[in-house]
Amino acid sequence: MRFVALEGGGEQFVAMQAGHVQAISGDTSEALLYAGDGKGNSKVRVLAVLSEQRLPGILAGVPTAREQGYDMVWPIIRGVWMGPDVPDADYRRWVAAFDHMQSQPGFARLRAQAGLFPFSLTGDALTGDVRQSIIDYNRKAVQFKLVRER
Repeated sequence: MRFVALEGGGEQFVAMQAGHVQAISGDTSEALLYAGDGKGNSKVRVLAVLSEQRLPGILAGVPTAREQGYDMVWPIIRGVWMGPDVPDADYRRWVAAFDHMQSQPGFARLRAQAGLFPFSLTGDALTGDVRQSIIDYNRKAVQFKLVRER
């Protein structure tokens, strides 16, 4: 298998539809744009979801990688990020604002309309999760031979 690095989901789906690549690993919200209506009317075939469990909606029939014998979970975290030099008081104010926004009744509806799934970590919990994910992704990249040794 040859790995081709492309810039984001848009380029990936264009390259696949043009026949330049045969498979991509992408974001569920982007895949939903191409997966069709769940009744056979699709532009792409979703082979697996890289989540702990099957997803709801159009992709409910798509098995997880684990169900297919591959121990792989790889969520894509969408978020709002701040630079390292932002004062702590400003950082905490934004964390509180996002915590408040996520607690509002309409937030879940808007998230679902955007094709996104619940992942509501903020602040220190999110920072810890991202740091652990970086460690895990680096280990997987080495395991799958995606990193060239110098």
